[in-house]
Amino acid sequence: MSISSTEDQATYAVERHSIDYVSSAERHGRVRDQGPFWFTVNFQFMSVSLGFVGPAMGLSLGWTTLAAALGIVVGTVFMAFHASQGPIMGLPQMVQSRAQFGYRGVILPLSATLVNFIGFNVICALLIMGGLHDLFGWDRNAVLIGLAITSALLAFYGYDWMHRVVKLLFWTSLPLFAILSGAIAMGLIPHGPVPHLHFNGFAFGVEFATCASYNLQLAVYVSDYSRYLKRDTPTAQIVGYVFIGAISSAIWLIALGAWLTTRLGLADPMIAVTRAGNALFSGFGTTIAIDSVLLMFAMIAMTSYSGMLTLATWLDSFRPVTPTLTIRAVFIGVITVCWVGATLAAGENAINALMLLLTVLLYLLVPWTAVNLVDYFFIRHGHYAIRDLFKADGIYGSWGWRGLLAYILGWIVIVPFASLPGIYVGPIAQKMHGIDIAWLVSLATAGLVYYVASLSFSAEIEQAAIAASELELEGPLRTLSQPIALEEDGGLDHSIPQSVAIQ
Repeated sequence: MSISSTEDQATYAVERHSIDYVSSAERHGRVRDQGPFWFTVNFQFMSVSLGFVGPAMGLSLGWTTLAAALGIVVGTVFMAFHASQGPIMGLPQMVQSRAQFGYRGVILPLSATLVNFIGFNVICALLIMGGLHDLFGWDRNAVLIGLAITSALLAFYGYDWMHRVVKLLFWTSLPLFAILSGAIAMGLIPHGPVPHLHFNGFAFGVEFATCASYNLQLAVYVSDYSRYLKRDTPTAQIVGYVFIGAISSAIWLIALGAWLTTRLGLADPMIAVTRAGNALFSGFGTTIAIDSVLLMFAMIAMTSYSGMLTLATWLDSFRPVTPTLTIRAVFIGVITVCWVGATLAAGENAINALMLLLTVLLYLLVPWTAVNLVDYFFIRHGHYAIRDLFKADGIYGSWGWRGLLAYILGWIVIVPFASLPGIYVGPIAQKMHGIDIAWLVSLATAGLVYYVASLSFSAEIEQAAIAASELELEGPLRTLSQPIALEEDGGLDHSIPQSVAIQ
């Protein structure tokens, strides 16, 4: 049996792995693909819609673009460094968090992550449903059902199929938006008078925080899509590819969105892009709209896939979960039902919902990313006993008090700084005229608390467990035909059938 032929077959089949470890022999990803992948992830209408946020509050095109660019860069810094964990650990992003929060304590950030996934899909669905209804008169509920079925199917097929679909959409989308943007730059798109917008501190802060959250929320599943990379992938390479890819498309389309709403006076990104494109030549804008819907469909599938991994990790923290295809289908179905139900219960104003959701998600995720990155880069330096992450009685324990303490305090300090217009504005935020720095305070607090609490931690006590785990995971014999299954006690079964083992 050759490794290459086995890998070729595997990439065209349903993914076999779930929350289990991906061995080095099964790694077939290419680091250079990460740039176009994360570029395409942000190359869709949700990015365009972020450019509508600032102008809706009186912020000018220039100031909106600056605030957005700064926010995207800040959020992506944290997101991109999480990507480096996938090749080293070979695990989905949130499974890794058991090292900081404990085998069962991880349910706290897992719960916040599930809210993130469901909420993100709701906004994507609202944008697609509203746009297709207004453009073509399509029934909203019919669009929703079609999205749910097709995205669930792509999520079921998993990692390689999503990479394949996203790569295809990269090549179809890039020339379309390049032509539209070039036409705008050359003054070929007619528009109305430029509104008298100006700098507004509150609006600038909201645009900044919203855009920071936009890419930061990708941190909870970035390793899900890098865990098939070779283990010796240089950290600088993957961080660089992910960072450049994720910021360039986001900043580009946010600036485009700001131009569209300030020059065309439209409040729906799909309609705005369609009209601008069709003004260049008939049918061009409609083509961009359809392509962008496919991009958002891929995003919904990616989020459903990562939601399945998160739900499996959540349930496995109470009772061991065997990652079979049936379980995979059931969990994807549960995630799909949740986001579809939430979409039906939501209102139709997607832009307002997007602003609120991304701010809330930023509050939920910032303390987690601080704890996770401090632990990985400054405490354990990327050295973990993978096998023990699947044991309630492993070296990481059931409840990681350091991570939980930092995470909870990171939430608490948000309260006086929080700025959620129409819902709650904290006393300090009121004195700052609504400017939102709550997430920065949370980031610093959670990271510092975790670091100080970990000063008593000694890496030497984990060395034996790490060595034993490495020997079991990457011994001289590896199998490519079977996924690593979960034992009844919650551990990993690394037994290797001799008939299919590869020297």
